[in-house]
Amino acid sequence: MAEVELIDKALKGDLQAFNNLVLIYQEMAFNLAYRMLGSTAAAADATQEAVISMYRKLESYRGGSFKSWFLRIVSNECLDELRRQKRRPSISLDQENEDGEILESSSWMKDDSLPYEDQLSNAELEKALTHCLDGLEEKFKTVIVLVDVSGEDYETVAGTIHVPIGTIKSRLARARQKMQDCLQGFGELLPEKFRLDSSEIDD
Repeated sequence: MAEVELIDKALKGDLQAFNNLVLIYQEMAFNLAYRMLGSTAAAADATQEAVISMYRKLESYRGGSFKSWFLRIVSNECLDELRRQKRRPSISLDQENEDGEILESSSWMKDDSLPYEDQLSNAELEKALTHCLDGLEEKFKTVIVLVDVSGEDYETVAGTIHVPIGTIKSRLARARQKMQDCLQGFGELLPEKFRLDSSEIDD
């Protein structure tokens, strides 16, 4: 069934149509939440809350990109959670499993076909990326996650967070620069092409 038909039926109270819409976007929503929050448990909770919120707000949908509308709900839920975390800060670069238990490295980064040294390097790089991403201001983190991690285009992101495309481009450029600056502190973990040479660092 086409998305337009599913949306139309969901708006008329068809619960199965709504569930089918959730199935279409739940993985995308979780991935966005995970990158914004850095925890599988928090991402799962945020995704669930976003789905509940979407159901309650369904009547407020006025057309346009349903994906953008839903991702806006997800990102807003994540931003709310990030603000709650600031009021009760806890710093951890470790990943968690579905039960909230700390893992020594990210299981989804592992590749058993790689030598142990490469697996360890990938895990350390993931920690570095997470550390730098978590250090970004909310407005920069949201944009770089939506564009560079989730692969959304500028128009979709602009619709998701209600800012002009020019602002998206500006924030993305600044976010990428901040990430690059931060990652230079982990230079030995970066692929060669992403490293600055000594003359670039000194300037």
